[in-house]
Amino acid sequence: MNKIKIILVDDHQLLLEGIAAMLSNIEYINIVGKASSGEEAINEVEASKPDVVLMDIMMQGMTGIEASRWIKEQNTGVKIILISSDVNEKLVQLAVQAGVDGYLPKNVHKETLIEAIKSVNEGQRYFSKDVTNLVMDAMYNAQDKTKSKSNNDGELTSREFEVLQQLAMGKNNHEIADELFISVRTVETHKANLMSKLDLKNAVDLVKYAIKNKIIEI
Repeated sequence: MNKIKIILVDDHQLLLEGIAAMLSNIEYINIVGKASSGEEAINEVEASKPDVVLMDIMMQGMTGIEASRWIKEQNTGVKIILISSDVNEKLVQLAVQAGVDGYLPKNVHKETLIEAIKSVNEGQRYFSKDVTNLVMDAMYNAQDKTKSKSNNDGELTSREFEVLQQLAMGKNNHEIADELFISVRTVETHKANLMSKLDLKNAVDLVKYAIKNKIIEI
């Protein structure tokens, strides 16, 4: 079989090198790049053109979830597996919304990690056993509904639509960032894009627009 080209992303050097050592003796895996942040991961994907990105969620600066969203928007064929020490419904939901192909706990066994890499490379999704198929199906259905609605609303992206909803509920930039697991700077960028796309002048106009178009109920 052709070698699977992989990029490893983790801001803890020991963990990064540990995973690299774990996979280095697998004959059909080729580690083509490493990164220590979400920003570096985006650049490394462009440079190395991997098949699979194996990435930590919690990193300084851009999170793995936020980086996944950027990578998927620009490189739809790249598969992404997120690894996290914290497996909870909110993180899984955000990861799925970002379009990732797999989600594993950091204490995963080597055999499971390899199985996950092979599965996502073949076009399948791979999630740890504690995340049930029923929950995953529900999350992907919710994501499809959000995208469908956003496409009918001024060609907004799903993330822009989510930011607009949060703004309309009266949340400030920091609260939105916490809720959507993105940076404050990214929230500000989405707000600017919203005002540009919808030809509005300020946040008050965005709220009025959301109410008028029944994006939120009052």
